[in-house]
Amino acid sequence: MNLNAANTAIVLDSTADFPDAADRFPNWRVVPLYVNFGTESYRDGVEMTATQFYERLRTTQATPTTSQPTPGDFKAMYDELGSYERIFSLHIGATLSGTYESANLAADDRVRTIDTETASVAITMLALAIQRRLERGTTDEEVYELVARYKDDHAMLFTVDTLEFLARGGRIGRARAFAGELLHVKPILSIRNGEVIPVKRVRGNRKAFQEFVDEVEGTIDSPALRFGTAHADAPERAAELAKMVRDLRPQATLEVETELGAVIGTHAGPGTVGLFWFTDI
Repeated sequence: MNLNAANTAIVLDSTADFPDAADRFPNWRVVPLYVNFGTESYRDGVEMTATQFYERLRTTQATPTTSQPTPGDFKAMYDELGSYERIFSLHIGATLSGTYESANLAADDRVRTIDTETASVAITMLALAIQRRLERGTTDEEVYELVARYKDDHAMLFTVDTLEFLARGGRIGRARAFAGELLHVKPILSIRNGEVIPVKRVRGNRKAFQEFVDEVEGTIDSPALRFGTAHADAPERAAELAKMVRDLRPQATLEVETELGAVIGTHAGPGTVGLFWFTDI
């Protein structure tokens, strides 16, 4: 089957942190997860924006929690996309959330669910790579080959102000080894095979930023190299990261700059900054 942007849709969940996906691409949709403050529940990116979430977080004593979309949420979205012959449904790592399983339960014959084994902008960047292929014409096989290579080759680094939020939400993974560190020690983390993993410990934001610089300097500057940035209520640090990428890798494309939404923000915590990259050959 020949796949293109007219007959193939892409569905993300809101942990991809790309809330305006449908405005950017007519064949894209986003299924929101839920963020909960006590008995109040909000659809991530729909009923609670990232800005509203961080404002609420600064003033509330309640600890937010998150929950996955229901299979019914996904079925309603797949039904809405009834004119499309194929749907690629890309989701946060199955080890991090039950979202992928909900999508599987709702999938019909047109739907190909993908456990991206990652989160946030890394999901969006994979979807953008698929979209580029749809726009020139592609096949299921080519998309599957891309997904496999992406899982092996894409990279990310992020730093959090505290491991408290990851630990509280049970998403800390092997980064638990960094728990209990002294104040001002910044953990550098990544996600690999659906698990948060520790990379390095540094002291202070300056040294953390240098780790990002070192990683970018280890890439080969080319038009095929693509970057993304994300932050949780830390726009100045994200802007500094974006400037660094443009200065060090002028041929590359910085294709996503976003703020972590309520669900990812619940687990990463304010002050988180992330850098994502992939060479799309």
